[in-house]
Amino acid sequence: MTRASRRGGPVGWRDVVYGAYERRVLKDLPKEALPRHVAVMLDGNRRWAKARGAGTASGHQAGADKIEELLEWCRDAGVEYVTLWLLSTDNLRRAEEELAPLLKIIETAVADLAESGNWRLKIVGALDLLPPETAASLSASAERTKDVEGMTVNVAVGYGGRREIADAVRDLLLARAADGESIEQIAAGLTVEDIAEHLYTKGQPDPDLVIRTSGEQRLGGFLLWQSATSEFYFCEAYWPDFRHVDFLRALRAYAGRHRRFGG
Repeated sequence: MTRASRRGGPVGWRDVVYGAYERRVLKDLPKEALPRHVAVMLDGNRRWAKARGAGTASGHQAGADKIEELLEWCRDAGVEYVTLWLLSTDNLRRAEEELAPLLKIIETAVADLAESGNWRLKIVGALDLLPPETAASLSASAERTKDVEGMTVNVAVGYGGRREIADAVRDLLLARAADGESIEQIAAGLTVEDIAEHLYTKGQPDPDLVIRTSGEQRLGGFLLWQSATSEFYFCEAYWPDFRHVDFLRALRAYAGRHRRFGG
């Protein structure tokens, strides 16, 4: 009987070689040096579709279909927090004929993650920028997982790093003003920790490792505050083609770095 590969086809010599290579990389990973929090920029869906002569929606769907596989890899590696950037504030300016189906794909993908019962979901982003039905769907999915134990998955939709920092400062000012403080009092005592307490990811450790697929080597506004001391790994593969061995290479690269945290 012919065994099936991860992509559903017959196993060839490449699958055998990659399987052996994956096992070797996994065996050599130092468990004590792996990240607690991994953030991933799921980039390249449209280019993946274009390279195949397909519509953009097929690329977005292929990217959505890859998410649960990634989460399983993270869980198996002992990762505690994962942040997935699915849609930026800039992406919201795309043409309606692309944006509308993309939002539906995201809603369905997040609902499926909630239905699995394997992850605690948290929606991060400016939900007020999203269509009300999308915001409601995402919030409802996250609410269904509030009692799930295990890995926390931040789903960044309508997310922009600058917008997050602005929202954090705004929330802080409003909260302090409600307590009767003047603007002068707030400014005099303001600390970095105060702002951090109002970020979308408050209460969580900052990402240790940030992965971006598709060959792009820039943050593009992703977790600008939280990634100040993160390690970065850039992968050439488009997101739908991101393999387990690519993930393991990212972990290996991270484990081999000496983190100085600015010291």
